[in-house]
Amino acid sequence: MASNLVIVESPAKAKTIEKYLGKDFHVLASYGHVRDLIPKEGAVDTENDFTMKYVMVERNQKHVQAIAKAMKKADALYLATDLDREGEAISWHVSEILKEKKLLKDKSVYRVVFHEITKKAIQQAIKEPRELSMDMVDAQQARRALDYLVGFNLSPLLWKKIRRGLSAGRVQSPALRLIVERELEIEAFKSREYWSIEAVLSAAKRPFKAKLSHFDSEKLTQFSIENTKLASEIKDQVTAVAAGKLLVKKLVKKQRKRNPAPPFTTSTLQQEAARKLGFTAKKTMQIAQQLYEGVRIGSEPVGLITYMRTDSVSLADEAVSEIRDIIMQRYGKENVPKEPLTYKTKSKNAQEAHEAIRPSSARRIPEEIKGSLTSDQNKLYLLIWKRAVACQMAHAVIDTVSADLTCGNEHIFRATGSTVNKPGFMSVYLEGKDDSKTDDDNKENLLPPMKEGELVDLLDVIPNQHFTEPPPRYGEASLVKALEEYGIGRPSTYASIISTLQNRDYVEIETKRFYPTDVGRIVNKFLTQHFTNYVDYDFTARLEDDLDAVSRGEKSWLPLMEKFWTPFKELVDDKEVSVQRSDVTQEAMDEKCPDCGKQLSIRLGRNGRFIGCTDYPECSYTRNLNEDAASAESEVVEGRQCPKCESNLIIRSGRYGKFIGCSSYPDCKHMEPLEKPKDTNVLCPECKKGTILERKSRKGKVFYSCSGYPKCKYALWNEPVNEPCPTCQWPLLTIKVTKRRGAEKVCPQQECSYITPCEGIVKKN
Repeated sequence: MASNLVIVESPAKAKTIEKYLGKDFHVLASYGHVRDLIPKEGAVDTENDFTMKYVMVERNQKHVQAIAKAMKKADALYLATDLDREGEAISWHVSEILKEKKLLKDKSVYRVVFHEITKKAIQQAIKEPRELSMDMVDAQQARRALDYLVGFNLSPLLWKKIRRGLSAGRVQSPALRLIVERELEIEAFKSREYWSIEAVLSAAKRPFKAKLSHFDSEKLTQFSIENTKLASEIKDQVTAVAAGKLLVKKLVKKQRKRNPAPPFTTSTLQQEAARKLGFTAKKTMQIAQQLYEGVRIGSEPVGLITYMRTDSVSLADEAVSEIRDIIMQRYGKENVPKEPLTYKTKSKNAQEAHEAIRPSSARRIPEEIKGSLTSDQNKLYLLIWKRAVACQMAHAVIDTVSADLTCGNEHIFRATGSTVNKPGFMSVYLEGKDDSKTDDDNKENLLPPMKEGELVDLLDVIPNQHFTEPPPRYGEASLVKALEEYGIGRPSTYASIISTLQNRDYVEIETKRFYPTDVGRIVNKFLTQHFTNYVDYDFTARLEDDLDAVSRGEKSWLPLMEKFWTPFKELVDDKEVSVQRSDVTQEAMDEKCPDCGKQLSIRLGRNGRFIGCTDYPECSYTRNLNEDAASAESEVVEGRQCPKCESNLIIRSGRYGKFIGCSSYPDCKHMEPLEKPKDTNVLCPECKKGTILERKSRKGKVFYSCSGYPKCKYALWNEPVNEPCPTCQWPLLTIKVTKRRGAEKVCPQQECSYITPCEGIVKKN
């Protein structure tokens, strides 16, 4: 048995490391966290210095047992979990469990960290161990305790004041606020019209365009031309004065330098993978983890990138030297700067001993190892490799030229153009941008050769109408960027923040943009009104900074916990008494109910927000939130009476759309769909009395059910055919359409496997 036991987090990493260390080392995985707070009230004892009660993570008990069994025979323990706070905490929990089992008596315990899984890095880490950092452990415990206290106190309050099953989080709630506030900005936005005037010109037989910058000697601003009439007048005046020619009054030629972006941090990797690859933050981190832990290249697994949770933009000297060699070989001497490029880390807590995300060896060229990677692994590795190489390349040189062209002395058009003189790093990698329709820096706009004093031909003057646009909704890249800028969470938590908001149904993603749900809006409204401090961006950022200070040993975690807990608990207790459910779930409207004259309000129902009468249940008036009052007025159905009480039937609006209901509601509760169901004339096989009708569900999905409902509840999703099944003799078949096989007739009975296409008969396998 090996005399040294090494503990890592994942089994993939364990296999790779054991090969590098040899027979004297046995490597086992903890499979993540081995202990967590007990999942019930009292897990954090706020009366006794925030003592935490831990329990073994059930799914990892067998792995802990394996570690304990191996420790009995080992002489030394090497804790080699990840190098962040979570990794430090996992190492501490493992050592505490082994201490409780009295398996570490008279045995050496070492903490080792490495930034990449390479043979050299692993062996070096084993030679240079350190002790566990209790400062980092305290910071992780404080974060976990804070998240627990917020969740276990705010979530029950949300159940009482809004709806059962809701939850709130210390970090997720400010992130939700970002998304909701952006949506409110968009809804409140009023578009404004403006115009620009463009000249189509020709010089040296080459067409180009210029934009009117001065009119009547005054500089034009965005809203100087606000309507079509003024735009037409300016066009006519400029055209008349120009008489088909513009004078090149001034030419300015410049060169500017563009420097490469720094190597990837966790945040910038998530942003670029979202922009360029369409990856979610969660997917990016999953694939990066695979590349870090090891991918089989040839005969053995190799860690392809450095640790992927980092705020640092530093690179090891050895890595820089290797990258510079690659640049020399592949891109030429002119693209290697005289001195290596260095970058300054913006994050307050970034440890300069850590590195940015880079290939563990730049000599592993993406094209050469592509066959050993999955498609997604290859895409992400290529992105990381290119960014790391480009960050050490020469700057790009951009030639720019601007020309002022006049007609008379009062009107000036300006044309601008740029060309890439020396691409430098741009030949390898160019950073993406959020919400930009074009990348102007990467698009060459060439102007023809011109000289000052030259006359150029004016071919046309074109007025262009524009409208201001609201701010864009957040996508994954822009949300991650905003979270980082506001100091909400830390890069290693961004993926979980986004996933949590989606899992709680507080936000939805449509066309890769975040939309708050109705429940998300209500939760955010409640928290911003009644727990203002705790969703405040500055407050959240300061708390993150305090946790960082704890991890550096600059602050103690207990005073930090006390400072947070006391006012927070007092506020929770106060709101439990002072806030009524109706205060949260209803929003007053300056509009009367058309049925009873009482006040209307925006309310939260099981399926979202709707407009309803405050006199409910005495008055049942409702309408969709986006439906105006005029269109919601009851319309009498001509020529028909209620089949139950003979009152008038009216068209009403409910939370699921329009329907026909009795005008004597609530005394008579007769209702029916607005559209009469289509009769398929297929006899119901269940009751053999009614026929199968085509109907629509509340969500608009077509289904088929018996006309005898509710007495007969027979229903099916596919269109019925008046033909018996030749296999089981069920009275009807159904038509099922798939992209792969087209239209088929299928027996709806699950135990029957009969299926037939339009031509011939085929049995299901």
